[in-house]
Amino acid sequence: MKVSRVDEMRNLDRRATEEYGITQEILMENAGQASYFIILQEFGIKGRRFVTFCGIGNNGGDGFVVARKIHSAGGEVKVFILGDRKKLDGAAKSNFDIISRMPVEIRDIRSIDDIRADTLQCDAIVDAIFGTGLEREVSGIYRDAIDLINESGKMVFSLDIPSGVNGDTGGVMGVAVKSDYTVSYGLPKIGNMLYPGFDLCGKLYVTHISFPPSLYDADSIKVQLNDLVRLPLRDRDTHKGSYGKALFISGSSSYLGAPYFSALSFLKAGGGLSYLATPESISSFLASKGSEIVLVPQQETDSGSLALGCRDELLEFSKNVDMVILGPGVSLDSDTQGLVRELAKRVEVPLLIDGDGITAIAAELEVIKARKAPTILTPHSGEMSRLSGVEVGEVNNDRIGVVQKAAKELNAIIVLKGAHSLIGFHDGTVYINTSGNPGMATAGSGDALTGAIAAMYGLGLPIGEAARIGVFMHGLSGDLAAEEIGEDGVTAQDIVDYLPDALHYYRENFEELSESFHGSVDVV
Repeated sequence: MKVSRVDEMRNLDRRATEEYGITQEILMENAGQASYFIILQEFGIKGRRFVTFCGIGNNGGDGFVVARKIHSAGGEVKVFILGDRKKLDGAAKSNFDIISRMPVEIRDIRSIDDIRADTLQCDAIVDAIFGTGLEREVSGIYRDAIDLINESGKMVFSLDIPSGVNGDTGGVMGVAVKSDYTVSYGLPKIGNMLYPGFDLCGKLYVTHISFPPSLYDADSIKVQLNDLVRLPLRDRDTHKGSYGKALFISGSSSYLGAPYFSALSFLKAGGGLSYLATPESISSFLASKGSEIVLVPQQETDSGSLALGCRDELLEFSKNVDMVILGPGVSLDSDTQGLVRELAKRVEVPLLIDGDGITAIAAELEVIKARKAPTILTPHSGEMSRLSGVEVGEVNNDRIGVVQKAAKELNAIIVLKGAHSLIGFHDGTVYINTSGNPGMATAGSGDALTGAIAAMYGLGLPIGEAARIGVFMHGLSGDLAAEEIGEDGVTAQDIVDYLPDALHYYRENFEELSESFHGSVDVV
């Protein structure tokens, strides 16, 4: 499913009218009808008391439609208007005129004290204040209204997006409604899908409001949810080499978990042969901890990290594997950082760079730009800052824009890790992944991700799909672990251990997972 920016949705509205004759009145009616249906389905209408907070834009117009339908279905509804009703126009004005003729109480709000009692005594609230058009910090009576909604403790239904959430970033514009249910119109907006906006939406529904698929599936919309693909089946007549051979160049005397979690997760996620090139002094320990991993001990520096002298042996070894994973826990030793850059230049198979490896190549980005074979980079926000040359705050405020620009400039697939990780491609396409949970914010989790991505490639997925499904599988494993033991205390070992369960669950429940994007969005 595509995910739109605010201006892209405005363009869809315009094209629906100009090319198909679907007027704004029809679109608004369809939006209100879908929202009414969700309220009816999730809460009920008849005999219930509602208050509807309406702004003076199209979002307020959607609220007028919902209020009319609540009244028609036997609910009691009051409409509170924020702003000057004289500024209503178009479809919003038409729907205001309709409800004004009905026995529905409509009140212009000058002071929040005028509506406090009604709000606290209602059964549910409809939030139709701003929608996605908000461009500045919420203040004045609008802020008071949102604070009252949040303090009320009532069931809240938001139309299109919780008021106060930026439609393009998911950021909070000073204050925002905390909703129980949100119905997004046409397509989910970026603000619906990225945190903190996603968390404020509650249960998220999407209605296409009668847009034809040629509009909402347009190639020009580059952001979309991480749609799933079926995994290749494992043949009966097969061997370990059939499921990929991966070389992990990882670890140092200070980082023993990173090489273990990365190399073992490849096997746990279905990969065939996992080779681990790591400093000789820690190889015996890792061999005893992960006996399924094939150790390739290497020359090391005085500080216990991989030495530059390993280069030729590792390059030769890389010719016999399907993918190389470079960087987890290799340390910031200058000799080792030089080794990473040398290998990145010369490895001729697909290369995944993570952790300390990203720090190394960030100092010489031409190394990545010049590569012929595919490259996957898996940074967190701090590492993304080093790759992109922008401050961490800017990365967090415009995650999708930063990923799009960097993926194009570096000619690489970029996985920006975090809550709802992003997978970006050089053509500007960005996938938003919805699996995973806060319990996965733990040491070693990112190392396990590298192995999951490599395993998907080993199973036979194309490199781009391997990156996307590896991210999803890693998150799904964390979700299964959290479901069993709770989010608190989930470790990288738990994520690795649940990877086989994740693959089994994915295969057995593929249709269900695909239809609702792992339960993150339902279409009405």
